[in-house]
Amino acid sequence: MDRTVGIKDVARRAGVSVGTVSNVLNRPEKVSEPTRVRVRAVIDELGFVRSETARQLRVGTSRILAVLVLDMANPFFVAVAKGAERAAREAGLGVMLCNSAGSATEEAEYLSLFAEQRVRGVLLTPADATGRNVRDFARQNIPFVHVDRAVPTAEGCSVSVDDVTGGALAVRHLLAAGHRSVTYVSGPMDLPQCRDRRTGALAALRESGLPERALGHLETARLDVASGIDAGARLLGLAVRPTAVFCANDLLALGVLQAMYGAGVNVPGDVSIVGYDDIEFAAAAVVPLTSVRQPAEQMGRTAAEMLLDETEPDRGPHTHRSVVLRPELVVRGSTRHPGR
Repeated sequence: MDRTVGIKDVARRAGVSVGTVSNVLNRPEKVSEPTRVRVRAVIDELGFVRSETARQLRVGTSRILAVLVLDMANPFFVAVAKGAERAAREAGLGVMLCNSAGSATEEAEYLSLFAEQRVRGVLLTPADATGRNVRDFARQNIPFVHVDRAVPTAEGCSVSVDDVTGGALAVRHLLAAGHRSVTYVSGPMDLPQCRDRRTGALAALRESGLPERALGHLETARLDVASGIDAGARLLGLAVRPTAVFCANDLLALGVLQAMYGAGVNVPGDVSIVGYDDIEFAAAAVVPLTSVRQPAEQMGRTAAEMLLDETEPDRGPHTHRSVVLRPELVVRGSTRHPGR
């Protein structure tokens, strides 16, 4: 097996010192143009690829940001990662994208891997409701930013969306359309997002003079389409069905929509449905989905920029911040006045 080409091989073939090759790679302005051209030609000829591990050991910093999300099957988190990746590339860094799948155990394993690799920093949406994994990781002195989760600034930086306002937007829209029977379909209620969106929904009811019991609640095990289909079946089995359903995310809403469509229930004629996130598939559904839009890419970009601010020594002292973005309601064909 051919051995790996090293920096000494490049220096020998180009007739220069190892230090000159290093300067061509890292500080090209210090090398004359003819020498740079000659060294670059040898690099291409030999197929030399510098070792990031060796570079990291030498300078003590990594060029990799880690992004750990709850569910890569959810287009919302894909958009968050896309925003983070763009900001990282503009800063000359790469991204390691990982998926905890909502598992505290997998989250702990990935955080341990990040510590072993000494990544530059981590963007994460925690899966462990107890916060233990994050507290343990904080001892590694690797900067991290919470994404889609608000935390006190004493615990670090965070970027989130005002989910209480988002929940209120959804239910205000349904109440304004004349609905008085609304069911909230949520994921696991140990997720702060699910709790906050329900808090906002209840606030909207109180504003309209309706009791909190006017909001039904179905909790699902996961925030995915399959769980939405199951929730839809449960709604269809109720003796008195609600005229409107507010779902904690679009995947649940698309599942509910599929269940209703399969049972011959007209959306929005018989039941109106509102989702959350405004993923790309929301507008493309068989009945375009009304949804509360989260600025997902902006969230990822902002989080990455905050992490870069903390990890770049030239940027001066870092102060932890908590950024809360505003959601907006996007009205489409899945909602209208009951009976119309």
